[in-house]
Amino acid sequence: MDFLLINASVAVIVASFHYYDAKKNGAQYILKRMRAQSPDSSDRYHQRFVNTVEEIRIASGMPEVTPLIIPDFAINSMALIGSDDTPMVMVTEGLLAECTRDEIQAVAAHELAHVIRGDTFYITLVCSLANFFEIIREALEPEDEVRGNVYAPQKGGAGPPLLYLAVTISSIIMRLLSTLISREREILADAVGVELSRNPRALARAIYKAHLKNSFVGDFNLTYSPLFIVPPESRGNGEGFFSRIFNSHPPLMKRIKLLSDMIKTPPAAIIEEVWEIQRIREKARTTLFSREESMKGKDITAQETEEPSPDASKIWAIRDPKGNWQGPISIEELLFIRFFTPMILIRNIQEGIESPAREFPQIRNALRNLFRKKPINPARRNRCPRCRQPLGDSFYEGVSIKICRRCGGKLIDSGVMERILTRKEVGFSKHLTSKAKEFREKFILNPFLAIKVNLKKSSKIFCPNCGSRMIPRPYTYQYVIPVDKCLSCYKIWFDADELEILQILTENR
Repeated sequence: MDFLLINASVAVIVASFHYYDAKKNGAQYILKRMRAQSPDSSDRYHQRFVNTVEEIRIASGMPEVTPLIIPDFAINSMALIGSDDTPMVMVTEGLLAECTRDEIQAVAAHELAHVIRGDTFYITLVCSLANFFEIIREALEPEDEVRGNVYAPQKGGAGPPLLYLAVTISSIIMRLLSTLISREREILADAVGVELSRNPRALARAIYKAHLKNSFVGDFNLTYSPLFIVPPESRGNGEGFFSRIFNSHPPLMKRIKLLSDMIKTPPAAIIEEVWEIQRIREKARTTLFSREESMKGKDITAQETEEPSPDASKIWAIRDPKGNWQGPISIEELLFIRFFTPMILIRNIQEGIESPAREFPQIRNALRNLFRKKPINPARRNRCPRCRQPLGDSFYEGVSIKICRRCGGKLIDSGVMERILTRKEVGFSKHLTSKAKEFREKFILNPFLAIKVNLKKSSKIFCPNCGSRMIPRPYTYQYVIPVDKCLSCYKIWFDADELEILQILTENR
C-alpha cells in the first residue's frame, strides 16, 4: 500500500509539473520551433491575413487574437494559446500564397473554432505529454558507436528494460489518445468554423489543397500533428484500419463530404473548383520578360556596361606583407583586403601622404560606419552596385524590394525570399524559361561549374544598404545559383534575370 501511495504521489507531482510547464512554456516552445513571425505591415499578403483574422475575431466575439506567419512553403495552419491566454492563429507562407481570401477566412475560422471549443490548450497538453514520454524513451535507447566502418551498439547505454518498456507503452498510449481525441475535434471544429465563416465550400477547398500539396512543416515532431489543420505528411492519410487508428485527423474525403453535404454539393464538384481556380490563376499571372527582351530595339551598350569608368574615389594604395604597393583602390575595397589592419601602411595617392591607416580620418570614419553597419561611403547608399544609379522602390510578388531601373538588378532582404519563391503572381516568357533550362543544363547539373547567370557581372560589389562587401554564394545548396550576399545586413543582390531564373527552377522542381 505504501508503495502505491508513493507512486501515486510521484505521479501527481510529475503531472502537476508537466501541466504547469505546458501552460507556461508549451506555446513558446512551439513558436520557436515553427519560427513564427509577426505579419509584415508592408506585405500585401500578410495584411490580407491580418484583416481576415480580425473579421473572424469580431464574428466570434473574442477580445483579442494574435495573427502569426510561419515562413514555410507548406500549406498548413494551427492555433495556440499563449501563456497570457491570448489566442494565436498561425498560417504558413504557402497557405497565404495558394489560398484565396475566402479560403484563408475559412481556415482562420476553423482555428478559432478550436480555441472557442477549448481544444487548443487541451490538445497541446496531451501532445506535450506524449512528446515527454517520447523524449524519455529515446534517452533510454542505447547509443551507437562507430567501430571501424560498422555501427555497433554501445554496451551499458540502455536504461532498465522494464522502465524502457513502460515508457514505450506510455508513449504509444498517449499518442493513440491524442490521435483519437484530435479526429473527433477536427470534425467538430470544421462545423463550428463554418458557423463563423458561413462558407463550407471554401473550407473544403482549403483542406483539399493542403492535402494535395506539401503540408509538412519544417522538422517539427510528428507528435504535435494534431495541432495542425491537416497532418504533416498528409498524403499518407488513408482510410484503412491502421490509418484510422494512428492518424491524427479524419480521412480527407470524409471531411470533404461532410462539408459538401452542408451545401448539397457532391465532393467531386468541390475538387473540380480547386482545379478551376488553379487554371484561372495561371491565366492571370503577369508575364515577365528577360533583360534582352525588355531592351530589344533600344541602345543597350551603355546599359550593359559592368562598371562605370574608373572611379574618382580610387585614391588609395596599400602595402602588402611582401612590401609591394597595391592600388589604386577605393576605400571600400581597402577595408576588405584580407591583410588590412588599422596599423598597416597605406598611401593617399592624391595627396601623396603615407601613414598607418588609422592616421587617416577617412579610414577611421569608414571603420566606424562599418562597425555600426552603416554605409562606408554615404554617397553610395541606396545606389546600384553595378551602375551607381539610385535604386527605386518597387513590389515583387507582394514584397517591397529595391530595383535599379537601368540594369534591372534587385536588392532583396533574405528574410522575404521564401515569400517570393512561394507566390505565383508572375509568369515568365518563353525566352526566360529557355534561359533557365539552359542554365540548369550547364551549371545546376554540374555544380562545380556554377557561375553567375550574367557572366559579365562577376566583379566585386558592395552592399547598397550597409556598404559591406557582397560575397558570391549559391542561393541554396539545392539551387546552386550564385548570387551576391551581404553577410552583414543579410541582403541579396540579384543581377538582371537571376531572381526570375531562380523562381522558374523552384516552381519546376
